[in-house]
Order: sequence, then C-alpha cells, then structure tokens
Amino acid sequence: MTNHIADKVIVITGAGSGFGRLVAEMTAAAGAKVVGADINEDGLKAMAEAIRAKGQIVECVVTDITDRGQTDRLAQHAIDKFGAIDVLVNNAGIMPLAYFADHKEASRAWSRAIDVNIKGVVNGISAVYDQMIKQGRGHVVNISSIYGNAGIEGSGVYSATKAAVTSLSDSLRIEAKGKIKVTTVKPTGVPGTNLASAVVNEAAILGLVGNRREHYLASGQKFATGELSTAETDPDNVQYWAITPTELAKNVVYVIDQPWGISISDITVRASGDDYVY
Repeated sequence: MTNHIADKVIVITGAGSGFGRLVAEMTAAAGAKVVGADINEDGLKAMAEAIRAKGQIVECVVTDITDRGQTDRLAQHAIDKFGAIDVLVNNAGIMPLAYFADHKEASRAWSRAIDVNIKGVVNGISAVYDQMIKQGRGHVVNISSIYGNAGIEGSGVYSATKAAVTSLSDSLRIEAKGKIKVTTVKPTGVPGTNLASAVVNEAAILGLVGNRREHYLASGQKFATGELSTAETDPDNVQYWAITPTELAKNVVYVIDQPWGISISDITVRASGDDYVY
C-alpha cells in the first residue's frame, strides 16, 4: 500500500501522553518527522526517547498551547529543523464535565478548558497557517468530540468548546480551500485517554448517554471488572462496547495517510455498540 505519511513533518500537541503519544509513535513508525508538543516535559521526553530508540525521527518542544508565543516557537522549531510543516494535529484538550450547579467548584476548570480547547486550537492554526500557505499545501487535524454535537446536560462548557472546534475547522476549510486540508475528528467516549482526570462531577458523564443511562452504568461496571461479554469486547462484533485509545489513534493516522488531493473532512469514531446517543 502507498504510504502518504513518510517524510511528512507532523506537529502534534498533547503528545506527551495518552492518545497524542500514540499518534506520535504511529506516524513516526510510518516515516514521519514528528514534532511533539506538551506542557508536561517529563512525558514529552519519555515519548521522544521511545521513538528515537527505534531509530525514528522526533523533536519535542515543551509548549503551553494557550500562549501564542509558545505555539509560534513550536512552529518555528519545526521549520528550522525540517523546513516545513505538513500536518498539525490539534490534540491537546481537557474535559471538565460539571453541571452549572457546580459552578463554584468548576469555574477554574471551565476557564482552563476555554483556554486550552478553543484558544489552543486558534493558536495552533495561527502558528502554522502562513507556512502552510507558503508551501501551497498543509493539513490541520482538529480533535473535537461527539460532546460538541449538542448542548448536553453536565457538559455545557465542554460541549461549547468542542462545538467551537468544529466551527473553527469549517471556517478554515472554507478560507483555505485548495491550500490547507482540514479534518475534524469527533471521538466517542474512549476509556484510557486520561481525559476523565479533568472531570469535576462524575455524574455529569451520564448526560451523553440519555435514555441509555441504566445500560451504560451496568456495562461500565462490567467493563471495570472485566465482565463484559465476549461480543462486547470484540472489535469485530457489532456489540463492541468501547473503543481503545489505539483504535482512535489509528483513525487519526488514517485521515493523515491520504494523498494531498483527498481530504477526509469529518470523521466520528465510536464503538458500534456503545451507549452514547449524540
């Protein structure tokens, strides 16, 4: 099969852990020149060491994406090292689910989510835009969420930030047609991505499952104890209940691994048997 990733310069935010690290490792393995960014210096170094140990190419830049100066520095580092930026994966994000009744406890986390999930994406796009236009081609992959599909109880602020990501993607696609490809990725719930660490009120997770609440809770308990049925844990079965971070990462790699003339503009990645109703 043709490899459309080899030799591409790919900048990935949130690359120091979880899903972002998986995308970094997979694209590096396919021959990309990866530039990983994260606010977590230790995680970023561990990611880079693991990739270099395999003889693959990676740079890492400690970056707070809420700071425009730091995202500009990240982009310039990629240009200085490799002479181009072919792909930006705006992956970094946080998920502070909470009800509006939780505003006192959630206020700081909500503000941080607005800074990371919206400003971070704007800063990333702004940092790479001129270089991609100058090159005559580029690809921006923005990680949104099915939470951004609607106003959902318990996720008002988070849903708003992810809806904003979709709007930013659509606007960029229109403005840069023929120069920059834009992909919006909307993951379902993915255990193991570390996003849940930012949740303020765990009950707020239930808003996304609607009338599937009882089944979700029962299945979630079985998932935690390893008691899901064989069908629910088999990705080749339509009852498959929860995708893994690796499966999500593979789909992001898939949208990157396309010829320049093909753009996968929107992709929702979910388990066919999950309980999420939006």
